[in-house]
Formats: sequence, structure tokens, C-alpha cells
Amino acid sequence: MKLVRHGPPGREQPGLLHAGVVRDLSAVVADIGPAALAAGLVAQLRSIDPVSLPAVAGTPRLGAPLSHTGAFLAIGLNYRDHALEAGMPLPEEPVLFMKAASCLSGPADPVIRPRGSTRLDHEIELGVVMGTRARHVAEADALAHVAGYLIVNDISERAWQLKRGGQWTKGKSADTFGPIGPWLVTADEVPDPQALALQLDVNGKARQRGHTRDMVFGVAKLVSYLSGFMTLHPGDIITTGTPAGVGSSLGPSGYLQPGDVMALRIDGLGEQSLTVIQEP
Repeated sequence: MKLVRHGPPGREQPGLLHAGVVRDLSAVVADIGPAALAAGLVAQLRSIDPVSLPAVAGTPRLGAPLSHTGAFLAIGLNYRDHALEAGMPLPEEPVLFMKAASCLSGPADPVIRPRGSTRLDHEIELGVVMGTRARHVAEADALAHVAGYLIVNDISERAWQLKRGGQWTKGKSADTFGPIGPWLVTADEVPDPQALALQLDVNGKARQRGHTRDMVFGVAKLVSYLSGFMTLHPGDIITTGTPAGVGSSLGPSGYLQPGDVMALRIDGLGEQSLTVIQEP
């Protein structure tokens, strides 16, 4: 299943995509978020014929397919080629930082370059959405706790990330720095999260090309590892790192400018199209 949230910003309604048509879920669930996932929304929807749900007229805006996320956890340097282009050694353990949940936005919403930003950058990543509580989970059992997967663009302000006291979170958390979606694809449709190709273009030119098989630490390892340090809750997002080709690898010409358009795609998870605008 492909779960969506449709409608104007701040007034999104739950839905699902079936055969190219957005179907409204408002009569089934109030919203798609931690409470609904914890209550077994995915299993409940399997018993419903999507065609029985009302079709949403026109071409609705799709917002972030998940609301009220508690933790937005991010993994750094998790692709061999990206660590190489960054001039950093492969990590011996997953590198963890946080993104503020308030940075989440939709798959076609504008990306706002904040005031004072000079090194705005892109990072296409596979996002993992937790479906059940996980604490001290064995790697062999980890994927059973996953509700689904989605595209994440880990937007970064590199100067704030690397030159403002060494706190990555500061460069990763501005409003709109976490576009997700277009939909949350349930785990049953992604039998192997290490078998997905990723690509990101800027203004029609190739930037990032990668594959999840090249992760240093795979999804199961990451869920297991993180669950040893904290309780993972339904609706939490883990964004799993980016392959080579980020803008900073190209020098000053690689940073995003107002008017630039990013196009992202991951096998089976849909596409994003994001335009950069300047904060007034």
C-alpha cells in the first residue's frame, strides 16, 4: 500500500494511492501518524477494498505522508562513496545525528533557503518508518518492526553543519529541510530495502546515483543498533544516509540557489520535485 496525506498545508487528510487514484481514508482514520500506526492501521487497511473508498477529485497536493513524528533520526557517512568524497574514514559504528521533526515537508513543497544560508545542499536518502515499539531488537528481527519506507531529502546547510560549533543538527533542521514522500510504502511492498536504486538531479542534470546495497550499515543493522540506545516508537523516521554526488563535492558551484529544481527518485517509492526559494 501507498499511504498519503492530501490537501492544503496544515489541513491534510489521510488517504491511499490505488491504481493511480488517491482514495480518501478520513472515514477510517483521523490521520496517518504514530497513534494510527501503533493501533495497527496497516493491518486494518488490508481488509478494506480500496475501490470502496471515495476518490479524491482532481490532482490534490500531497503533503508529508506522516504526521506528528516523534523522532527524526539520521545516519551520516553510511555510503562508502560518500565517505570517500567527504575525505572521511568509513565509520566503525553508525554515525547518528538528529533532525528536528518540524523540518518535515511535502514531496513538492518549496525548499526554503534560510536567511544567512550560503551552502545549501541536497542528500537523497532511504527513509525507514517504524511501525511498532523497538527496544534491544536483534538484527534478525529488526525489519518486523518497520511499517514502511519513503524518500527523504536530507537538506543541509553545510556552513551551519560544519562551521558553527560542530553540531550537525543545526545545519539539518531548518523549516522544509526534511521533504518526505510522496507516499509511505508499506513494508510488504519492499521485500529487500537493500535492493533499491536512488537518483537525484538538479535542473535536469545528474547529481547523485546510488544503490542501497552500498550502505555501510543496512536497514536491519541500523534499527537494531539504534534500539540499543533508545526506544524507537511507531512513526519515528530513520533516514539512512546518502550516496556520493552531494553539492559540496562540486565546490561553490554545487550549492543550491533560489530557482533550482531537485528531482528525486527511489525504486518503488515514487518521486519528489522540489524548487528552492529564498526566505524573505
